[in-house]
Amino acid sequence: MGNDRRGYRPGRPRSEGRKKNGRADGQGERRGDRVTPRMVPGADKRLANIFARIGQPAPRPFVPDPFQVRAVGLVEEGDVLVTAPTGSGKTWIAEAAIARVLARGGRSWYACPLKALSNSKLQEFSRRFGPENVGILTGDRKENADAPVIVGTTEILRNQMYDCMRLGEDLNADFVVLDEAHFLGDPDRGVVWEETMIYLPSRVPLLLLSATVGNAGEISDWLSSIRSRPCHVVEEHRRPVPLFPLFLRPDGTLLPLVSKKGTKRGEPLDRKVAEYAKKRRAPAFRGREGLPPFGAVLEVLRVHNLLPAIFFLKSRADCDNSLGLCPYVLDQDPPRQEKVRARLSELLAREPYLAGHKQRARIERSAVAAHHSGQLPAWKLVVESLMREGLLDAVFATSTVAAGVNFPARCIVLTNSDRFNGVEFLPLSSTEYHQMTGRAGRRGMDRVGFALVLPGRYMDLELIALLNSSGPSSVLSQIRVNFSMVLNLLLSHTPEDARVLLERCFARYLALAREEERGRRRAGKSPGDWLWRDFQRHLDFLKAEGFVDASGKLTEDGEWAAMLRVDQPLLIAECLRRGLFPEKDPALLAALVSPFVLDKEHDARLDPDHLPRRLLTAGGKMVRALTPLARRMQAAGFGPRPLPLWAPATLFAWANGAPWETACRVAGMAEGDLAMLVLRTAENLRQIAALADVFPGVAGCAREAAQLLIRPPVTPDDSVPEEFLEGETDAGDAGPEE
Repeated sequence: MGNDRRGYRPGRPRSEGRKKNGRADGQGERRGDRVTPRMVPGADKRLANIFARIGQPAPRPFVPDPFQVRAVGLVEEGDVLVTAPTGSGKTWIAEAAIARVLARGGRSWYACPLKALSNSKLQEFSRRFGPENVGILTGDRKENADAPVIVGTTEILRNQMYDCMRLGEDLNADFVVLDEAHFLGDPDRGVVWEETMIYLPSRVPLLLLSATVGNAGEISDWLSSIRSRPCHVVEEHRRPVPLFPLFLRPDGTLLPLVSKKGTKRGEPLDRKVAEYAKKRRAPAFRGREGLPPFGAVLEVLRVHNLLPAIFFLKSRADCDNSLGLCPYVLDQDPPRQEKVRARLSELLAREPYLAGHKQRARIERSAVAAHHSGQLPAWKLVVESLMREGLLDAVFATSTVAAGVNFPARCIVLTNSDRFNGVEFLPLSSTEYHQMTGRAGRRGMDRVGFALVLPGRYMDLELIALLNSSGPSSVLSQIRVNFSMVLNLLLSHTPEDARVLLERCFARYLALAREEERGRRRAGKSPGDWLWRDFQRHLDFLKAEGFVDASGKLTEDGEWAAMLRVDQPLLIAECLRRGLFPEKDPALLAALVSPFVLDKEHDARLDPDHLPRRLLTAGGKMVRALTPLARRMQAAGFGPRPLPLWAPATLFAWANGAPWETACRVAGMAEGDLAMLVLRTAENLRQIAALADVFPGVAGCAREAAQLLIRPPVTPDDSVPEEFLEGETDAGDAGPEE
């Protein structure tokens, strides 16, 4: 795989920041032997035919594609895995199948990876089936839970199956849809998808939907082997809107990125693009904040009718800083500006906190916005609405936009060929590339979509050309054992029963298949034994801590600890056993629970003034009491994460009624991150509230604490139903949002 000739090495870790250099207006300038030319919109004459296709197709009655009809028919015969490009109509398959189940008086469950996607499907299905027939279950929303069609996060569905196993009941569903099924391979949440597939009763038909599964056959064969029913694969490779990749030369000229003459190795770079890449000191983009001159880039796209566009950038800061590089085009178009302002005011009418958002002026004057996980959920919904309605020219986003959010455009723009995974920068995988380019081209609104590549230090052009002709990556098992899994399995299974369940995992199936391909099997060892050994390791620790008895059955403490569907059940259980949580101080309880939900390190400088004595005393007592357990966990290889003081200080302030700005200042973090911390803390409190039979005082306090946390701008005024505060156990941990 070739590299950009300017020193890029795929996967090389790099800093988030870049030196400020160059100009943002696209004017020519000289830097050493390199010249940054003035950008003048232009296009290679070979693009004339493809550009002539730009436009909206003539409206026509909807007729399902053959693959859609086939998939709906196969649902009657067994499980079905549908893999088809984004925008090809996978949701129509689910709706048609759900309609059949509903007509027979049955119940359906539609599981999504994101709360935002669940909310969107709730609206779609309510229009399709009637609002009285559709309910929603997420970590912070529970409405119409007895409806025959339920939409919710996959964690909720998994937890419902835990409860059914515990009570010896059957799942109250006759059909299950797992949307974005490639999350099976997600490092953080894939275990939930795999558990769901393993635990789902074989009588319940399963429909899996994904745009990016490279090994659909393996997944199908695995499911057929563990569910005693066939799993059919329906694959559709044709995009509903064809994709054409482009390259933007720094002088403003658009070129085809790849050659039409493909080879066995894929699509090579176009001759002119390859010549550019070979130059040792090729002209390069120069702009403020180390960013390309996006104002000039937008002008090129505007001239060639390639808007609206989604720019995928490497960081939140880049997304925000890019807005300052965009011209005030709406100032020159008063009618359109008034339309944007009116719709924005309408969307913000229910969100008074967002009325003065710092990016509002950019939307009203430049028709551009940023979208990333550092923003409040409500603001992201505003941006998504404006983009869907065609009121924005561009959105500058991180890759989270590509993960299942209905956010299409005519063109997507790539500025880097790598992606930060939280630890280091790694080259884009084919799955990540296809997720992003899947946003290019709007069905019913575009005849063709475009993926524009900008040259730069961190752009490997040959990698992008290779990804453009590559299929999606294979989805691999991410199953792992944790204390919550062990406790919940032991509610209804013996350890040996649990072993049988674990042997049904996808990882073991793949390992067996690999060994059969090689024609050999290791004597005395079975593939997947590592999972059982890890289960035993967790089991031994639970026995030593008094949650499991010598025979492998849960003790009384183990039974209620299993109800804590949280990230750190043992530490929270220890706090409950030792009486470390208050029964009459909900703000303090919220503060003490908050550090247990953190899954990422955050470097915050805490002002001592934000640590009142009451909190400092209770927090210190809790840390001292948990230290012996933490050391035992560390010695056994289960090292818990540290418990930082900034999180309790932040939640204590927010729960005591401090303004949102104050809470953000105490935390020293982005609004979106703080909102996620608040929501996940509230969910942990909800789990504690479910233990009213064992700890009535703390459970009541937890319900009050959750009520203190869930208020605007974390959630809109009318979005939190009373059921959230009732401490029921069927919702569980909703997992991370992004």
